Amino acid sequence: MSESWDVVIVGAGIVGAACAFQCASRGMRTAVVEAKSIGGGATAAGMGHIVVMDDSPAQLALTHYSQTLWQELSKTLPADVEYESCGTLWVAADDEEMLEVRRKSDVYASAGVATEVLDARTLADAEPQLRTPLAGALFVPSDAVLYPPCAAGYLMAKARSLGAKLHRRKVLSAHSGEVRLDDGTHLNSTHIVIASGADACDLLPALPIKKRKGHLVITDRYPGFVRHQLVELGYLKSAHSSTADSVAFNVQPRKTGQLLIGSSRQYGAEDTTVNQPTVAAMTERAQSYLPNIGELSAIRVWTGFRAATPDKLPLIGPWPEDDSLFLATGHEGLGITTSLGTASILADYLEGTAPAIPTAPYLPARFARSVVSA
Repeated sequence: MSESWDVVIVGAGIVGAACAFQCASRGMRTAVVEAKSIGGGATAAGMGHIVVMDDSPAQLALTHYSQTLWQELSKTLPADVEYESCGTLWVAADDEEMLEVRRKSDVYASAGVATEVLDARTLADAEPQLRTPLAGALFVPSDAVLYPPCAAGYLMAKARSLGAKLHRRKVLSAHSGEVRLDDGTHLNSTHIVIASGADACDLLPALPIKKRKGHLVITDRYPGFVRHQLVELGYLKSAHSSTADSVAFNVQPRKTGQLLIGSSRQYGAEDTTVNQPTVAAMTERAQSYLPNIGELSAIRVWTGFRAATPDKLPLIGPWPEDDSLFLATGHEGLGITTSLGTASILADYLEGTAPAIPTAPYLPARFARSVVSA
């Protein structure tokens, strides 16, 4: 059997679902292929933090742009997505980290992102469960949290309501304007979007993507234990290091009253099993900031794989080795935040419209020469 489409999207995690929603809403005849659950994979292993990040100017631009899209969409999100504008507190342990707080505040201000520098007393009032003394924090009120699987499900449902078709099949190949499925179906399309996270390497083995394993812990319900997303300033140098395994303090309150505890990053770990030493290191790190968190009951621990690139920026746009292929992958731990921005940029490419932000830093062509010669 053969079908013809304007665009075929491989993958229905939150990035693929967002791409489907954008394409369908712009009138493109859209098909999506996903063999597993909608919003599974890396999406289900994400904390759901809609956060502005400033590791690089390109990261700042994409996360800020995407956050504004989430703020706009939040007005229509159903309750099960659990969108909440709780803000982020970047916690500084000492005077040296307070210098980083002020640097980040200046960078955010230059991008039009409002922040507030908190001293030790104001921080203690904002989050009484934090240990004392701490030096202070940077408060970013525009940051939010949501429940990623339901967010992906909502975006996919919206795409289908606009005419997108979902194929629950495995993709055997995707190139030269054709996607072959394991039931013999051929999907012919002018554009093929690979949005399957780390699994994109199954279709394009030469992509510069590595799997990065992460663990998450969720507690029972303890409403009000923390009020904001809490992240240590050391997260920037530990959890976002490009090669080393690491843990960092990162705790998120959920609308359910539960706490989501992160974060860990591991390279070279290909199995999905829970690594108890890693979980112990995560919880020990959390307890070093929230001494009483050790008294709470954890009800689930799970893992997932993020798609990491060498420069910590996603691959968004045309793949230069095949005119029909476009990429929307490599988001590592920021796929939830940047899904809407990625989808908007991708749809702009397919339409021939100028994207809202400069896209050169995300183009897959930046790796094409090294990939082809490898």
